[in-house]
Amino acid sequence: MADGGLRAQPAFHGHLAFTGMGIDRAAAGVTLETRDDLALAIVMARKGQSRTVAARVKAAFGIDLPFGPRRLAAERVAFVGIGPGQWLAVEEGGDEATFGSRLGSALGDAASISEQSDSRAVLRLAGPRARDVLAKGLAIDLHPRAFGPGDAAASAIGLIGAQLWQLDDKPTYEILAPRSLAESFADFIWASAAEYGVALMA
Repeated sequence: MADGGLRAQPAFHGHLAFTGMGIDRAAAGVTLETRDDLALAIVMARKGQSRTVAARVKAAFGIDLPFGPRRLAAERVAFVGIGPGQWLAVEEGGDEATFGSRLGSALGDAASISEQSDSRAVLRLAGPRARDVLAKGLAIDLHPRAFGPGDAAASAIGLIGAQLWQLDDKPTYEILAPRSLAESFADFIWASAAEYGVALMA
């Protein structure tokens, strides 16, 4: 008997497997990888509590909380500055509920926490032509002199509100977009990357 229950699907399920688009990684100008293994939460410091939040994050996760558009990480956890007194907390291989509970226990009454894993989609874009792909729809200077590893930004990419951060000099970017717009975002990235050759990572 068939199971009629609802099952969760990855945000980009079915949207990054266009026939004929994928090529060998060695020949690709860019690689794409979906990040379905991330637990996401927004941390908002309560009034006058930003320094307290920073101290508690340092004690619990060993991370100096960034005050500005930066990403700082230790082991599997990262914090990305997304606004005054606000951060995106990310855990690789984490469970949303467990991560939210850990944040709540660590930060106590100094911050409010909003779990985001089910409402956001994250795509990793890397390779020598990654900047060229993003330049087609992003009004931010990604030249290495202006934007490098650890830098983060919030902007529109292909007219879709997104947040991105750079991981390394390859360059490698992780881009967070609304889950409800994952198909449109994937369409933009495929169309922008097609001329450079795209390898889809497992």
